[in-house]
Amino acid sequence: MSTYSFATIDSLVGRLELVSDGEALVRLSIEGPDYPLQHGGRPGQPDAVIHQATQELAEYFAGSRRGFDVPVKLVGTAFQQAIWHELAALNFGETAGYGELATRAGKPQAGRAVGGAVGANPVGIIIPCHRVLAANRKLTGYSTGRGTETKVQLLELEGATFSR
Repeated sequence: MSTYSFATIDSLVGRLELVSDGEALVRLSIEGPDYPLQHGGRPGQPDAVIHQATQELAEYFAGSRRGFDVPVKLVGTAFQQAIWHELAALNFGETAGYGELATRAGKPQAGRAVGGAVGANPVGIIIPCHRVLAANRKLTGYSTGRGTETKVQLLELEGATFSR
């Protein structure tokens, strides 16, 4: 039986809650008006995985890190796994459309389903779902934190090109 550790940290986009199973990060939540943190913002008891994630996130928000090395454990359907794999392959500041991700995952007709997989991503920022835009590179929604405002902050931090 796994033991989970968590910690709440402050970041550029608000408070983040990190959850680890001791081997990998299993969830990263961004607090927002419609997205309360599961553990109510309590500090928690961080383990080594959470310490690593905290350090890497601090470096990312400071502009000195462009990718993450902290191990993650992603539990989802085969389609979700495929989309998360494609998200993880996006470089810092690189964006992709829903249809592009569907094609890359071998399901070119599943552009709409990509939205559901992106929204179900359990470790946002680390697996960069904020880098998904509409086909015309227009900003789309973001289902955590302060929604689109959080997405804009992350995209601007990375110098990504998008339109509103």
